[in-house]
Amino acid sequence: MSTPRKQVILGAYLGGVNHHTAWWHPDAGSQIDFGAFEHTARTAERGKFDFFFLAEGLILRERAGKIFDQDIIGRPDTFTVLASLAAVTEHLGLAGTINTTFNEPYELARQFASLDHLSGGRAAWNVVTSFDAFTGQNFRRGGYLDPADRYERAEETLNAVRALWDSWHAEDLAADKASGQFLARPDAGEFSFRGSQFDIAGRFTVPRSPQGRPVVLQAGVSPRGRAFAAANADAIFSPYGSLPEAANFYRDIKSRAVEAGRGADDIKILPSASFVLGDTEAEAIEKYHVLRDEQVTGQTALILLEQIWNRDLSGYDPEGPVPAIDPDPDGPPIIQGRAFVHQDRFATAERLRQVAEAKKLTLREVVADQFERGPLVGTPAQVAEQIDTFVQSDGSDGFILGSHLVPWGLDEFVDRVVPLLQDRGALRTHYTGTTLRDNLGLPNVRFDTKFSADV
Repeated sequence: MSTPRKQVILGAYLGGVNHHTAWWHPDAGSQIDFGAFEHTARTAERGKFDFFFLAEGLILRERAGKIFDQDIIGRPDTFTVLASLAAVTEHLGLAGTINTTFNEPYELARQFASLDHLSGGRAAWNVVTSFDAFTGQNFRRGGYLDPADRYERAEETLNAVRALWDSWHAEDLAADKASGQFLARPDAGEFSFRGSQFDIAGRFTVPRSPQGRPVVLQAGVSPRGRAFAAANADAIFSPYGSLPEAANFYRDIKSRAVEAGRGADDIKILPSASFVLGDTEAEAIEKYHVLRDEQVTGQTALILLEQIWNRDLSGYDPEGPVPAIDPDPDGPPIIQGRAFVHQDRFATAERLRQVAEAKKLTLREVVADQFERGPLVGTPAQVAEQIDTFVQSDGSDGFILGSHLVPWGLDEFVDRVVPLLQDRGALRTHYTGTTLRDNLGLPNVRFDTKFSADV
């Protein structure tokens, strides 16, 4: 008996203005009009994608005290967009990134439970943290959180939110018109949560939502981030585009999940990727190189390197070598408002120098080579093969796809690649589940299980 073919999970990503998006392209539409979000979501649903994904933008990014146009974000409020999309889609999951540093558990639980109700069980929360004082200045408390405490707050926030979701049981609404009894259990919604970050108690206002607990997504490659995701998340974003690195990450996360008392399939691994298609391989490669040169200009390359070096590199020639000087991690931040993802600036700088030397690349070329988002390049058949092989080889459980062209870029993928994945038996031809949790193949939440409220 043959092993069932692993189903590819697909998410559609619309990320706003940054160097991945060709917002200046003559065919590009608005980055903020509802029509752009609606078209992308409807297209993803037409292609039987699992979910639509929004990142978060809480402040306009700056370089040396001035806003820079290459990375201005342009991301409207997540809940407003996702609630609007719930009304124009039927099956597509709706995933939003919301920060645990600047939000309180009660409002987070209420917003995601409400979205889960409005969408019929399609809500997902991408849990992120921040210790960035620059971003924090937009909020009442400012950048008050010590970097060492951000995962502690994130973990308590998630635990508190789950306690609130679990404060209602599935059978708590009697709604008996004859007797006039609305609640079946008088203590429905009662909660109490105590920890180092929160001491809250009261009554939660939103009854149990269709998924019980909306799907939880997470990112992070540090040991603390991996452990947090493996113990708590339903899916984790992978930063690895090459199969050997991705497979190591995949095995590590699945192993950690089992050690945390979960099943290996209880957490999904999802890298992000872009795609460039052509009628021939040569055409696709040429389109890819032209697009990459337009996206990573000399100025953009210098700004991306300044995130690592934390130095003013404007005097360097983008077509020259990678700077030989070391980063200055202790200096005042030159780039503000962007999540820092490089754990060791010195090691990252040295790796870029080595790549540039080995591949004979200029400063701009090595940035274009190393900062891209897992490109899938080729004919539709070749891209389908790349995706399917990556997933069947346990490099991931699927991909989150973003197009450089908003909002019509995803159409080409849905029209030309999706049918080939379906022909391979690697992608559904129709939705079978009623909730996002069903479609992702995640275990259902036991409605008789209450999350531990005291930590």
